[in-house]
Amino acid sequence: MRDHFDVIIVGGAAAGLSAALVLGRSRRSVLVVDAGEPRNAPAAGIHNYLGREGAAPAELGRLGREEVAAYGVQVTAGRIVAASATEGDADDPVGFSVTLDSGAVVTARRLVVASGAVDVLPEVPGLAEQWGRGVVHCPFCHGWEIRDRRIGVLVTTPTRAHHALMFRALSDDVTAFVADPSLVDDTALAGLSARGIDVVRDRVTAVVSDGDRLTGVTLAAGGLVGLDALAAASDPEARVGFLTGLGLEAADQFMGDHRYGSALPVDEVGQTAVRGVYAAGNVSSPMATVIASAAAGTAVGAAVHGDLVQADVASAVASTPRH
Repeated sequence: MRDHFDVIIVGGAAAGLSAALVLGRSRRSVLVVDAGEPRNAPAAGIHNYLGREGAAPAELGRLGREEVAAYGVQVTAGRIVAASATEGDADDPVGFSVTLDSGAVVTARRLVVASGAVDVLPEVPGLAEQWGRGVVHCPFCHGWEIRDRRIGVLVTTPTRAHHALMFRALSDDVTAFVADPSLVDDTALAGLSARGIDVVRDRVTAVVSDGDRLTGVTLAAGGLVGLDALAAASDPEARVGFLTGLGLEAADQFMGDHRYGSALPVDEVGQTAVRGVYAAGNVSSPMATVIASAAAGTAVGAAVHGDLVQADVASAVASTPRH
């Protein structure tokens, strides 16, 4: 592996590989560093991705790596543990140095952060084991697969009552579990009742499974409620710990007064507060679907190439003798 590139991309899922594809096709030297921990790894398939509906996440990644390799992009397994700014060189004053967990140090003119997010799950015994299978988070991502089944919804934020209504469009048998009455006002309760959604005012104490199959939940007051699927919200936390050397950190994300995770702030073209550092995908947009993350990666790849073109022009102009 060479030790200097035009662009280093942190993360080899949909956003990172899409950025790499644009940059590789623009004849930029690109290194993708992939820790092999995609957020959607527990899911059996990705959905709403036109042309790849139902494809396994690992298969999409394999195909993407093959495609970018055809344009000279290098992909290496590993984790970036530190990043810092450099003085660049005579042609471009912007530059970065990254350290991999192998100890290797690599430099680049630009840095694209596509490291994704980690889902912090509700602390309910048995829930994590079913995450991405019997426990789902999104009616668009997983709703079709659990249609016409017994669906439970953990109402842990004010917006989850609306999610119960979304899942009601997919099944006649939906139950909302509300441990905190303050999360659901009278208007929301009227809507749930009007749609025939049962409301259980109790805390879910465990998710129950029979082998790989979710079968229900237990309640604090006792008893088991039989279910085939449970919808629950996570708090997606941006993977940005390696950016502290650049002075970058994630910002808390809120829906009303409720914090639901963190994200790396970017501007309209995906650039962070540090010149030359861009971000795309769930690290900067935690609610983005796979296809939206891929689109963001494409846009950032184009922005980075344009940035490098302008730097090349400035360098050429500065070095051209004037008469």
